[in-house]
Amino acid sequence: MMEEQTEHTAPIMEEAELNEVVRKLCISKAEELNLHGYEQVTGEDVWECVSGKYKRGLPPLHQLVNDVLSLKAHTFMNWLMVRTLKGDQA
Repeated sequence: MMEEQTEHTAPIMEEAELNEVVRKLCISKAEELNLHGYEQVTGEDVWECVSGKYKRGLPPLHQLVNDVLSLKAHTFMNWLMVRTLKGDQA
Protein backbone atom coordinates (compact mmCIF):
# COMPACT_ATOMS: atom_id res chain seq x y z
CA MET A 1 0.00 0.00 0.00
CA MET A 2 2.85 2.38 0.75
CA GLU A 3 4.31 1.67 -2.72
CA GLU A 4 1.06 2.72 -4.39
CA GLN A 5 1.23 6.14 -2.77
CA THR A 6 4.80 6.77 -3.87
CA GLU A 7 4.04 5.70 -7.44
CA HIS A 8 1.43 8.42 -7.80
CA THR A 9 3.42 11.16 -6.12
CA ALA A 10 4.94 13.52 -8.65
CA PRO A 11 8.66 14.08 -8.17
CA ILE A 12 9.61 17.57 -7.11
CA MET A 13 11.95 19.37 -9.49
CA GLU A 14 14.77 21.58 -8.38
CA GLU A 15 14.42 25.19 -9.53
CA ALA A 16 17.39 24.91 -11.91
CA GLU A 17 15.94 21.75 -13.45
CA LEU A 18 12.53 23.39 -13.87
CA ASN A 19 14.12 26.44 -15.48
CA GLU A 20 15.98 24.20 -17.94
CA VAL A 21 12.81 22.30 -18.87
CA VAL A 22 10.89 25.54 -19.42
CA ARG A 23 13.78 27.02 -21.42
CA LYS A 24 13.84 23.98 -23.74
CA LEU A 25 10.05 24.11 -24.15
CA CYS A 26 10.19 27.77 -25.10
CA ILE A 27 13.01 27.17 -27.56
CA SER A 28 11.02 24.34 -29.11
CA LYS A 29 7.97 26.59 -29.52
CA ALA A 30 10.15 29.37 -30.97
CA GLU A 31 11.58 26.90 -33.50
CA GLU A 32 8.04 25.88 -34.44
CA LEU A 33 7.11 29.53 -34.99
CA ASN A 34 10.32 29.98 -37.01
CA LEU A 35 9.17 27.17 -39.32
CA HIS A 36 5.91 29.06 -39.87
CA GLY A 37 7.79 32.13 -41.05
CA TYR A 38 8.24 34.03 -37.78
CA GLU A 39 12.02 33.92 -38.06
CA GLN A 40 12.94 36.42 -35.34
CA VAL A 41 11.10 34.68 -32.48
CA THR A 42 13.30 33.45 -29.63
CA GLY A 43 12.67 31.23 -26.65
CA GLU A 44 12.89 34.31 -24.44
CA ASP A 45 10.12 35.97 -26.47
CA VAL A 46 7.91 32.92 -26.04
CA TRP A 47 8.51 32.90 -22.28
CA GLU A 48 7.73 36.63 -21.97
CA CYS A 49 4.49 36.12 -23.88
CA VAL A 50 3.35 33.09 -21.89
CA SER A 51 4.52 34.21 -18.45
CA GLY A 52 2.95 37.65 -18.81
CA LYS A 53 -0.41 36.26 -17.77
CA TYR A 54 0.89 34.74 -14.52
CA LYS A 55 0.01 37.37 -11.94
CA ARG A 56 0.24 35.13 -8.86
CA GLY A 57 3.44 33.25 -9.53
CA LEU A 58 4.01 30.19 -11.66
CA PRO A 59 1.15 27.74 -12.16
CA PRO A 60 1.57 23.96 -11.81
CA LEU A 61 4.01 22.43 -14.28
CA HIS A 62 1.29 20.79 -16.39
CA GLN A 63 -0.42 24.17 -16.88
CA LEU A 64 2.85 25.87 -17.75
CA VAL A 65 3.71 23.18 -20.32
CA ASN A 66 0.22 23.42 -21.81
CA ASP A 67 0.44 27.21 -22.05
CA VAL A 68 3.76 27.07 -23.92
CA LEU A 69 2.87 24.21 -26.25
CA SER A 70 -0.60 25.54 -27.08
CA LEU A 71 0.62 29.08 -27.86
CA LYS A 72 -0.72 30.03 -31.29
CA ALA A 73 1.09 32.28 -33.74
CA HIS A 74 -1.74 34.84 -33.77
CA THR A 75 -1.71 35.02 -29.96
CA PHE A 76 2.03 35.58 -30.00
CA MET A 77 1.75 38.26 -32.69
CA ASN A 78 -1.01 40.05 -30.76
CA TRP A 79 1.20 40.05 -27.65
CA LEU A 80 4.15 41.33 -29.70
CA MET A 81 2.07 44.15 -31.20
CA VAL A 82 0.80 45.25 -27.77
CA ARG A 83 4.34 45.14 -26.38
CA THR A 84 5.60 47.20 -29.31
CA LEU A 85 2.84 49.79 -28.96
CA LYS A 86 3.41 50.10 -25.21
CA GLY A 87 7.11 50.57 -25.86
CA ASP A 88 6.38 53.39 -28.32
CA GLN A 89 4.26 55.22 -25.73
CA ALA A 90 6.81 54.99 -22.91
